Amino acid sequence: MDVSVSDNSIHTVRGACPHDCPDTCALRVSVQDGRVVKVQGAPDHVTTHGALCTKVSRYPERTYHPERVLTPLRRVGRKGEGRFEPVSWDAALDEIARRLGAIAARDPQAIVPYSYAGTMGLLQGESMDRRFFHRLGASLLDRTICASAGGAGMTASLGGKVGMHTRFFAESKLILIWGSNSIASNLHFWTFAQQAKRAGAKLVCIDPRRTETAEKCHEHLALLPGSDAALALALMHELIVNDWLDHDYIARHVQQGERGWDALRDQALQWSPERAAAATGLSVEQIKGLARDYGTAQPAAIRLNYGMQRVAGGGNAVRLIATLPALVGAWRHRGGGMLLSSSGWFHPDRAALQRPDLLGTRRPRTINMSTIGDDLLREASPAFGPRIDALVVYNSNPVAVAPESPKVVQGFAREDLFTVVLEHFMTDTADFADIVLPATTQLEHLDIHTSYGHTDVLINEPAVAPLGQALSNTEIFRRLAARMGFDEPCFADDDEALARQAFGDRIDYARLREVGWVSLSIADAPFADGGFPTPDGRVRIDAPEAGLPQVVPNHESPSSTPELARRYPLAMISPPARNFLNSSFVNVKSLRDIEGEPLLEIHPSDAAARSIQSGARVRVFNARGSYLCTAEVSERARPGVVNGLGIWWRKLGLEGTNVNELTHQRLTDLGRAPCFYDVLVEVAPA
Repeated sequence: MDVSVSDNSIHTVRGACPHDCPDTCALRVSVQDGRVVKVQGAPDHVTTHGALCTKVSRYPERTYHPERVLTPLRRVGRKGEGRFEPVSWDAALDEIARRLGAIAARDPQAIVPYSYAGTMGLLQGESMDRRFFHRLGASLLDRTICASAGGAGMTASLGGKVGMHTRFFAESKLILIWGSNSIASNLHFWTFAQQAKRAGAKLVCIDPRRTETAEKCHEHLALLPGSDAALALALMHELIVNDWLDHDYIARHVQQGERGWDALRDQALQWSPERAAAATGLSVEQIKGLARDYGTAQPAAIRLNYGMQRVAGGGNAVRLIATLPALVGAWRHRGGGMLLSSSGWFHPDRAALQRPDLLGTRRPRTINMSTIGDDLLREASPAFGPRIDALVVYNSNPVAVAPESPKVVQGFAREDLFTVVLEHFMTDTADFADIVLPATTQLEHLDIHTSYGHTDVLINEPAVAPLGQALSNTEIFRRLAARMGFDEPCFADDDEALARQAFGDRIDYARLREVGWVSLSIADAPFADGGFPTPDGRVRIDAPEAGLPQVVPNHESPSSTPELARRYPLAMISPPARNFLNSSFVNVKSLRDIEGEPLLEIHPSDAAARSIQSGARVRVFNARGSYLCTAEVSERARPGVVNGLGIWWRKLGLEGTNVNELTHQRLTDLGRAPCFYDVLVEVAPA
C-alpha cells in the first residue's frame, strides 16, 4: 500500500523487518520507477523511532544482489558442487510432485520440512507451508535451534514468554543486560537503556565475552559459559541473608510451600558467593556487589537474551533468572521486571493459518531440527520410523547453521536423499539441493509480523513486484499443493485472505493496513499485582515436568568432563559476528568487507601459552572436527574461553568449513535445544 507520493515519483511503502531479531522494526521502503532505493526505520513507530541496524539498512543491496536466484534450478553435478541448470516452473514442480508423491505412497513421514526464521512472518513462515505438509502427512519439525530452551524456562516459571515493555527500560534505575550484545542484536532496547543511563541508571553486562555492549556498561561480569544458574542462586542467597526481599510480593505472587518458595530458599542458601565464585569464575566481591545493587535499586530490570540458554542447563538457568524480579518486587514498577521475549503476548490464530486438522487421524513423528545431522544418517527402525528420504528446506540454511556440521554435510550429500530448497541465493544448503526454487524477499511479498521485543503487530506490504521468476513461499506451496492433487478450499486462500486469518477479529485489520502496526492492549506494569499466565497466577517454583530449578552442569567443561578438558582445555562460544544475522547477510559484500574474515577471539594469556599472535591463522579443533580461521588476540575473550564468531557460510570460510564443525548435537535440559555455547576445543597455530 502506497502511503505517500511526492513530485519526484518516489513513493513510500510500509514494511516490517523479517529477521530473527527482537526489534522487529517498522520499515519505510522508498521506491522509484519500480525499484527500491532506500529502506529506513519508521520514525513514528515508538520502538523503531526511525533507526535501523546496519544489516537491514542494506536490504536493497541484498534484494538486487547479482547472485540472486531468479529462476528454478535443477542439479546437474554432484551434491555440494553447486552445478545447476535453469528449468521452468512447470518442470520443477512436476518433478517435485512426482518424487514426493512416490515417497508419500510408501510413507509420508519419510518427507521432512526444515524451516526456521529466515523470515519470521506468519504468512511466509508458517501458513500455506504447514497446510501443505499437514495434508501430505509429512514428519513434523521441532523448531528448536534458537530459543526453545529459554522459552521452556519462561513458561515453566512465568507461564509464557512475557515480560515488561521495552520502552520502560528507560525508567529503570538498574539494568542487568544478561547474555545480550544489545548494540549488535537489540539496537532499540539499547536506545532506551541509554536513556536510563543518562538519567542515572547503572548498567551491568553479564556475558562471557567483552562485547561492544559490555564496553558501554558501568560494569562487566565475564562469567564462565553455562554458569548463569549458579550466579542467579548466589544473588538469591544474598537477597535472603541481607533481607533485600519484598516479602509481601513473594507471599501473594510466588508459589508457596515445601515445593515452592521454601524449597527455592533452601536451595539458594546453599549457594554462597564463595561457592558461586568457584563455579562462575567471578570474584566474591563482584557477586556480592551485583546482589547489593539488585536488592537495593528500584526499579531494577533484566534484559535477558538467548545466548545464555545455549548450554546444557540453559532452561533451568532461565527459570532461576526469571524468578529474581518477583523476589525484590521489581514487577510493581513499569520500569522493573525482566524481558526475554514478548512473543507470548501475541495469540495469532495458528490453527486457522496452519490447519492441523488436515492431518485427520494421522499422528506423524517429530524430527528435531537440531539433530538433523544424526537423523539424516539413521536407517529405518521401529523407534525412529522410516529413513528420511526427502527434505524441503525454506527460511533456513542448515548446512551452515545446524550443529556438528560434518554430520549435516554427510547427510545432505546422500545421493538417495531428494532435497528441495526455496532460497534467495545459492547457500551452502542450496548447493546440496536437487531442485532450487527462487523465493521472494521481504520487499516483494505481503506478510504479518509479531515480535519478541515489543507488543505491536506489523504488516509488511510488497514494495516491488517479484524479481525474475521468484515466487513467495505461500505461492510456491499453493502450486505444489495443486500439483499433488490437494483440492481442499484452504489451498486457494490468497495472501490477503491469510493476512486476515492471522488474527481474525482480534485486531483491527483496516487500521493495520492504514498505519502499518497495531499495538496490543497490555498494562504498563503487567504483573504489578501478580496475574502471571500460570494456572494460579503466581510465579512457579515447582513446574510440571520440570521440577525445582537447579544448576545443570555443561555437557563439556573442566568440572563435568575433566578427561575431555585435558585434551581440549578451552571453552568455546560462537556468538554472531556483528554484521551478520545467523547466516543471513553473509554474502552481502559490503557487510562481509566490514567483518573481513572468520575470526577467533582468544585472550592474551591463552594466546601466549600457544605462541599465537593476532592475525595468525589458527586451527581450532576437537574430536568432531577442525576449523581454520584467523586469531584475534583480545581481551574480548576471557581467560579459558575462546569466541568463534559466526555464522559464516562454509563456502566463504578459509577452508570450506565454519564454527559448527566443532559443535555437538546434545540437547538442553528443557526445550530440546542445541548447546552451541557448551563446547570444548583446543587451538594451535595452523
